[in-house]
Amino acid sequence: MNKLLTDELLANIGRSAPPKKELVTRRDIRKYSIATGQRQRKFLDGDEAPPMFHVSLFWDVVELDQLLPDGVSVDKLLPEFPLKKAMAGGLKIDYHKTIFPGDWLIATRTLTDIYEKVGSKGPIIFYEVTMSIENELGEKVITEKTTRLLR
Repeated sequence: MNKLLTDELLANIGRSAPPKKELVTRRDIRKYSIATGQRQRKFLDGDEAPPMFHVSLFWDVVELDQLLPDGVSVDKLLPEFPLKKAMAGGLKIDYHKTIFPGDWLIATRTLTDIYEKVGSKGPIIFYEVTMSIENELGEKVITEKTTRLLR
């Protein structure tokens, strides 16, 4: 098998995007809670953020013509891979602290691994991105590891 991953591609492991800082508002918690069908009053009233609230909090806000066909913006953290068809591979989220309105959260995304395997239909590239979210005191709030596959 010819290796798809060059030393140049592998050199991107450990690369981080600039940190993003966002304010959590009661209104945003309420909107997210209603949109996702939350039932607990603490979420619906915006007193506390429900699980998964953080996912879209740090997304770039871009014009429609800057979105890819699947509706997401280009991830500038990632290098150009030789395979293009992206698929979900897994998501692991560890919650360390509760998110409340008024919290300032800082997220840093790091490309933590790139590797390849051969599947029944040919080569597959895997990559993992870890997002660490802390509050202003430097306390860990969430650690999220996303694995994606490319065919």
